[in-house]
Amino acid sequence: MQPIRRDLHFAIPKDRVCNWHPEGAHITQFFNTLSLFFPRGERFFIDSVRRYRDDIEDPELKAAVIGFIGQEAMHSREHREYNETLAEAGLPAHELDRITTRLLDWFRDNTPADMQLSATIALEHWTAMLADVLLNNPDVLEGAQEDFARMWRWHALEETEHKAVAYDVYDKFVGRGLKAYLMRTSGLVTSTLMFWGLVFWFHIRMINADPSAKKEGHLRGYGKILRFLFLRRPGVFLRCFKPWLDYFKPGFHPWQHDNRHFLAQIDELQAEAERAYSAAS
Repeated sequence: MQPIRRDLHFAIPKDRVCNWHPEGAHITQFFNTLSLFFPRGERFFIDSVRRYRDDIEDPELKAAVIGFIGQEAMHSREHREYNETLAEAGLPAHELDRITTRLLDWFRDNTPADMQLSATIALEHWTAMLADVLLNNPDVLEGAQEDFARMWRWHALEETEHKAVAYDVYDKFVGRGLKAYLMRTSGLVTSTLMFWGLVFWFHIRMINADPSAKKEGHLRGYGKILRFLFLRRPGVFLRCFKPWLDYFKPGFHPWQHDNRHFLAQIDELQAEAERAYSAAS
């Protein structure tokens, strides 16, 4: 599976950034909160994989790494613009981005390269699981403002396309021995706790800064979040539980969760995005 760099732009309407999802402000801000992590997070992923690029002898893996870096760079650029729109709407996007940046910069400066790669493959596993939930449940974005929906679908498809690249680099350079296994699995546990702790904290900050969330009512809004994550279709965490556990298998590989059939959607989505951006420019 060779990831392809696609230079796509998305003309998300600024006046809809707080209410682009049909289920209201709390769900909208949940997606918006996830966007806050991508510019600095994608750069961390790129750096952790690029350290090994020059030592890769397999031409297919080297090409996959180049495609991975290209895709993550595009994700970082588009979510940086998305997050700037959030800041312009009065949301604390810049402050929360600084928190993420300080955390990842500290981790980069104080941990060895193999541990950083372990964190990368753990978080890539999470993005792949979340992407699979979204692609398997198109009703999640049904009725959403089309430019936002298209951007999230594009990100999900490309995360699926390159979901094994960083893992293959880890497998090649860190290996499959006991030490590599323990580092890999402990990386998933640690990343899960830290990532979702930050997501929930940031989400509360975003909600509290969004006047439309107050109008919606916090009891009702957080009830929607609870149902979205735990109680009803798609039940995000419930759907992620089994693939999360699969990561602990000694012989795990991301393509054991084979959902490549979704990638047939990419060409049509790319054409739609190019037409929409051209029309808005």
